[in-house]
Amino acid sequence: MKRIALSIDSFFENFSMVALLAMILIVTVQVMTRKLFNFVLYWSEEVTLLLLVWFSFLGIAIGFREKLHMAIDTFTSKLPPRWNWVLDRFIYASTFAFGVYLVISGAEFTVLMNESTLAATKLPNSVIYVIMPITGVLVCIYSFLQFIGIETKRHYGIEEGEH
Repeated sequence: MKRIALSIDSFFENFSMVALLAMILIVTVQVMTRKLFNFVLYWSEEVTLLLLVWFSFLGIAIGFREKLHMAIDTFTSKLPPRWNWVLDRFIYASTFAFGVYLVISGAEFTVLMNESTLAATKLPNSVIYVIMPITGVLVCIYSFLQFIGIETKRHYGIEEGEH
C-alpha cells in the first residue's frame, strides 16, 4: 500500500517538474520564433497556461506535503507543547477542509467548464480545472496523515535558511 501511495505521489511530483520544464521550453521557442521569424505557434499560449495552472496546483499539494506553507511561530513558540499540539491538529483539520473545498468546488467547476473548448487547441476547458479536485484529494490525504502523526515529508533541507 505504501509503495502504491509513493508511486502516485512520485508521479505527480515528476509531472510537475516536467510541466515546468515544458513551460520553459515552449515560452523560449515562442519568443524565439516571434522575434526571429515573426511567427507565433498558435497553441503555445494555451498549453503554457494549462501547464502553469497544473504546476501551480500540484505545487500547493506538494507544499502541504513538505510543510512548506508559511508559518509565524513567534507566538506559538512561547506556548506549552500541549497547546502547540492542539494548534497543529487545528491547522491539519483546516487544511483538510480546504482540500474538501477544492474537491467539491473543483469537481463542480470542471463539469461546468466541460461544455466549452479552448480556442487554439480545441481541448475542453475542463482540462484546465480538473487539477483542482486532484489537488484537493492530495491535500486531504497529506493533511489526514499529518493529523494522525504520520510524516509526509519526502525532501529534507529545503526549508528557509537551510543550505
